[in-house]
Amino acid sequence: MELTGILISVFTAFCWTITVISFEYAGKRVGSLPVNFIRLIIGSTLLGITLLFTSGSFIPLGVSLNAWTLLMISGFIGLVIGDLFLFQAFVDIGGRISLLIMSTVPIMSALLGYFFLNESLSGKSIIGIIIILTAVMTAILAKNSNKEEKHPHLRKGIIFAVIGAIAQSIGLLFSKNGMGDMGAFEATQIRLFAAIIGFTIFIFVKQDWNSVYQALNKKKAMLFISLGSVFGPFLGVSSSLLALKYIEMGVATTVAQLNVIMIIPFSIFLFKEKVNLIEILASLIAIVGVGILIL
Repeated sequence: MELTGILISVFTAFCWTITVISFEYAGKRVGSLPVNFIRLIIGSTLLGITLLFTSGSFIPLGVSLNAWTLLMISGFIGLVIGDLFLFQAFVDIGGRISLLIMSTVPIMSALLGYFFLNESLSGKSIIGIIIILTAVMTAILAKNSNKEEKHPHLRKGIIFAVIGAIAQSIGLLFSKNGMGDMGAFEATQIRLFAAIIGFTIFIFVKQDWNSVYQALNKKKAMLFISLGSVFGPFLGVSSSLLALKYIEMGVATTVAQLNVIMIIPFSIFLFKEKVNLIEILASLIAIVGVGILIL
């Protein structure tokens, strides 16, 4: 069961890799807010169609009020608050520093799992987590940043990234508490309902529906938003919840951080970016960390 959970988390990392590439492309053309909102609608629609074929209902039925409550809270904290603060951190301090701070999510998740779910990590798991997180942080720090601009909102950006990391960890805690024996697609659908409601309120407050309408009319951007939605809210979020059924929160979130490593081949072959030796070595070290978790 542990191996199954780790393999699912590796698949989650792959999904996040495709999602990051797709949403980065679309976000540069239509803005992050329309991307966030539209991806939730597409993801929820795909989940609903899947549930319609598997259970006969677009909306999860036979779920207790307690489960609905916990998963709605999870969706609002993790997918609304977490993502809003994280995307603003990208604007304020850039992706490199934001991702470095977000790489602390596994540590926070492991602590939350220990105190609230009585999850304990074996010595092997702790070693594997340390190796993977060291590799991920090294790859982020080693990324060529010669052209990186100074960030006038450094303090605010760091605070926002930390809030984003905390929100994602707390969101996962509520998800694991609320799922029980429920399927991952059902649990994800409930989380997305909460996220859609949250982003709808946010867009109404900002009075920014025009940006959403404009994004819907840009075919190439919509193509990448759709691709990112398949691998993000539909497959990525669902697989991240499914992994929690088999392994501890700390292990699952650590392996999912491998998207930072997985994106390197795409950078080389797709974007023709130069990758330095340290990033390649970090990738190999991360593989060793995963191997230790599997053994």
